[in-house]
Amino acid sequence: MKALLLLFSIISGLLLISFSSPDAFAQFQSGGVEKEGSWYAGEGLKQGDFFSYSMCHVDYKECTPFEMDLWIKGDIQVGTETKWLAEVAVFDGKKIIVGEMELGKIAPEPTGGSQELGLYRGAFKSSVVWLSAFATSDGSSGGKGPKDFSAKSWGKIGNIGGEQVVPMKIEKVVVPSGTWDTVQVGWKTGGATSKVWIVDDFPFPVKAKTYTHVSEGIPPTEYEFSLLEYRENVQTSPIAQYTSTANEFIAAGCNTNFEKEASVKKPTNNFDYQIHIFYGPEDPVQGCEMQWLIKFISKYDDTEFLNQVQFDFLVVDNNLTPLRSLAQEDGKNFLYSPSGQYILDMIVKEDPGTVNYLVWVYGLAPPTIVPNVPSDYLKIPVTIYPSDGAAPLQEIPSWIKNNAGWWADGSIDDKSFVEGIKFLIKEGIMKIPPTQQGTGSSSSAIPDWVKNNAGWWADGAIDDDSFVGGIQFLIEQGIMKIPTSS
Repeated sequence: MKALLLLFSIISGLLLISFSSPDAFAQFQSGGVEKEGSWYAGEGLKQGDFFSYSMCHVDYKECTPFEMDLWIKGDIQVGTETKWLAEVAVFDGKKIIVGEMELGKIAPEPTGGSQELGLYRGAFKSSVVWLSAFATSDGSSGGKGPKDFSAKSWGKIGNIGGEQVVPMKIEKVVVPSGTWDTVQVGWKTGGATSKVWIVDDFPFPVKAKTYTHVSEGIPPTEYEFSLLEYRENVQTSPIAQYTSTANEFIAAGCNTNFEKEASVKKPTNNFDYQIHIFYGPEDPVQGCEMQWLIKFISKYDDTEFLNQVQFDFLVVDNNLTPLRSLAQEDGKNFLYSPSGQYILDMIVKEDPGTVNYLVWVYGLAPPTIVPNVPSDYLKIPVTIYPSDGAAPLQEIPSWIKNNAGWWADGSIDDKSFVEGIKFLIKEGIMKIPPTQQGTGSSSSAIPDWVKNNAGWWADGAIDDDSFVGGIQFLIEQGIMKIPTSS
């Protein structure tokens, strides 16, 4: 009998525990905290406010952190609407971007401003002011309106399986700007809880850690930020002291308005991965900017991106000895791409001539785990041009000299030589400086001096640049027509 009573007591206790857990979960689902008042994005925003945030967003380099400083300069009239005008400085690695941003008065979402801030403006809208999707200053005419801290729900996430956005608890948090009494607002996302910490009568949240919605696996970070500094009544611009690094590149004669038009799509050396790379400018210059878009693709399916890629971007010599590591320059052991797509900004430090850039893939694994597979790589030779606009020193494979010698002594005819050189240029085996394509006839005779140059070059009597000068002449005269490479 005592044993039965003991068993009954244990079961009763377990039942009480099991019944209390759903109540706690239901409380989380229904939300609401015991605090009077309400909040909306932009509450208390005023002229002279200065904010500095460390932040990231998944849509910008897969949540690579950057700093954004924002100073509310005053009002600006845009059509019939009065908006806030903010001066902004972004510190993104070694880059500084300075410009302006327009913020709405009902919801402080950026609606315009300097073109060069476009990517960062989008990240700011989708993170720091994201709660304006639920809470705005005006509830009339279909607006969201302020939301009470005691409300059971502020709204529902729009994605599939979305949960309620709810006030969860009152919490004191410490961020670089100080200690704040906050209300934690959160929602469930694919097994993880996203959290944003807001302060009564303060325009923007002071902290956030959120996750993207996934149906399985570990959800990656969607956005994360922390308030570094806040000041009121700042009368003179704290942004005016900064200059965009792009201006320095323009002053140095660099092209800053380029697209990633050059493309390389190849399997890695051991055929473990497929990599599709876009880079620009197509003719990079020493001391100027260069940008790469690296896509890691399944070797079995062109439409399937690889996930959780650990890699590095290197400069190597002809023996694959590393001369430069972009990961080490960022203070990391490796670069990481959770989605298989990575945007990389760099300054070209290499000397003019052919440079071997290399994507070194360590493997596929979360950042805390060392891949247990052999590394693989893809080498991308790129011609770097000097800043003075001169042609770089050419590096031509030595075996091409055999072809030139045979052509000079009549062993192969003009057409065979020209077609061979065209193929080598198109495939990137032989590189020449950018040359204006002529409109002449490809049947025109090749001058004797060009053939003589080829023979002298084959014998080592003249240097590579002299031989390349003859090839450029054939292109300029339309005798050799080079197809545009993909």
